[in-house]
Amino acid sequence: MASPNKKAKELEDPGSGEGVESRDYDIEIQKTLEEIDGCQNQIDGLNEKASDEILEVEKKYNKLRKPYFQKRNDIIKRIPNFWVTAFVNNKEIAEILEEDEEDALRFLNKLEVEEFEDIKSGYRINFHFDENPYFENDVLTKEFHLGSSGDPASQSTPIRWKEGADLTKRAKTKAPLKGRKRPLKHRSFFDWFTDHGDPSSDEIAELIKDDMWPNPLQYYLAPDMDVENGIEGDGEDCDTEEEEEEEDGGADDGDEAGEAEEGDDSIVVVEDDVDEDDEEEEAVNDEEDGVNEEDDLLVDDEVDREDGEGEEPE
Repeated sequence: MASPNKKAKELEDPGSGEGVESRDYDIEIQKTLEEIDGCQNQIDGLNEKASDEILEVEKKYNKLRKPYFQKRNDIIKRIPNFWVTAFVNNKEIAEILEEDEEDALRFLNKLEVEEFEDIKSGYRINFHFDENPYFENDVLTKEFHLGSSGDPASQSTPIRWKEGADLTKRAKTKAPLKGRKRPLKHRSFFDWFTDHGDPSSDEIAELIKDDMWPNPLQYYLAPDMDVENGIEGDGEDCDTEEEEEEEDGGADDGDEAGEAEEGDDSIVVVEDDVDEDDEEEEAVNDEEDGVNEEDDLLVDDEVDREDGEGEEPE
């Protein structure tokens, strides 16, 4: 921190036009600044202590995580093209992958990120390959070292390319974009691996270390996630279509109701016809009932006469 004993800048007196002599800060302000500086030094000391303790905790958990990373790698080997699929599904890495490099990465069977014992000193990325038609190496390693000066440096395994299979030669013929120090789209994956020009801004290495390595499954499954999202979207469309169909159905019902109202006259006529038929049927029934009653009366009269003839006079 700058010393609190600085003198105020020379002020110009607007009235006289003459410069006002510089003077020391007020004693009280000076003491206050010294107190603030003392507090800040204590805060900085605690921050440094916290950083050291955090590094120790990180080292501890790196050791605890290591067997699980190894177990995960063993399981991943059972899935063909796992790592190349994860790389292709990562936008930044996919931008620097050429088609033949993608084919070369199909032989990648294991990826490891190892931090040095002193975490602050750097890390390495190991790429393990099956036998392939491109290079002789079984393992390709790129290391990043953070020196005491704070300037990082990188180095990588020399690639022993097989005859006619050097994948870096083609990419070198491409012209970089103007104004871009690291034209990612104009470098290939293996150009990145062999490039040590500016390790302080190596975005690909940081992405592999901090994003890909901790959870590669999120990239391997990326297309499936898109499909699931697409299915959800289709479901929404189906819901919308169903709602529209319901609305159309409601409109059709309304039309049918309207047609029914318009046809009420015909319905009434039919009902009238039914009533007339009922009345005629009732009249016929009444006539039949009347005939039957008359027949009954005649029978009764005949019986009475017979009874009267059969009685003896007194």
